[in-house]
Amino acid sequence: MRKLVPITMIIAAFLCIISLFPFSFHRPTKETIIFFPINPHVKFHDAKTKLQLQPRKREGKYSLLWSTSSSLDRNAYLRQDISLLFADGRLVDRLSKWKNNVQTLVQEKKVTAKDSHLFQTISFHHGELHEGNAITSSQTMTSDYLYVIDSPYSPLASFHRSTTRDEKEWQKVLNKTTNEFLQQKAQSLLSHFSINSQQYYSFYLPDLIIYNEQPLPDLSMEKTQEILGKLWEGIYKSYFLGIKKEDGSILSPIGSTIPLILISKDYSHLMVLTETKDGEKIQLIQQISS
Repeated sequence: MRKLVPITMIIAAFLCIISLFPFSFHRPTKETIIFFPINPHVKFHDAKTKLQLQPRKREGKYSLLWSTSSSLDRNAYLRQDISLLFADGRLVDRLSKWKNNVQTLVQEKKVTAKDSHLFQTISFHHGELHEGNAITSSQTMTSDYLYVIDSPYSPLASFHRSTTRDEKEWQKVLNKTTNEFLQQKAQSLLSHFSINSQQYYSFYLPDLIIYNEQPLPDLSMEKTQEILGKLWEGIYKSYFLGIKKEDGSILSPIGSTIPLILISKDYSHLMVLTETKDGEKIQLIQQISS
């Protein structure tokens, strides 16, 4: 008969194995955006987003070359860039790329369209850094816009800033169309959710670009970047990847209105409002830590 090994000997052997092969507690790298405290010593030394009209039409449609690039001043445990493209106030496409242990990300995509539009795009560039037991992050935003004129009465053209009389007229028309559409949707959303807009600072998502360089009213730059980082974390999870409807189903955000961002003036919370392509009104609420 074999002798039974005392349980104390088994435990001792197991502990010895653990000491020889320690576990790693790093979470696995995956496509995600999570806000961690901003590392003041890490900077994006280059970041940009660009829209360019391609010169030739094909089968009655034209193409936009939509590109983003960003580079940190060092390798990051996780680098991720996301970008959203809107036309006349509605989302038309998304870009996303991530890699681990790199400094630089580059993306580009050709988007086809027809008719005249005001295109707006905003990108969020993010780096997650691991140094010892500390996890920090670095972030920035870039954006671009482009007026495209596709009319049977004139050649295909585009501009960022109007210079000619015709361009100024087209800019006025496209701005008016987009602004009236967004204002109508905003009023409908505010009414539907019984929101008093006087209690909030309000911005459309592309407008957030100005807070790369300046703080939100009565806040420090550090706190502003924390709010923006957590806002983009929420937008990525609950809008970019798909909108969760009241019945629990996930709907593509394509065709939804530009998110309206409402930040309470007491900085207790923020909201993201949008209307899906099929007309469902969506309210996302995020608490702001003190």
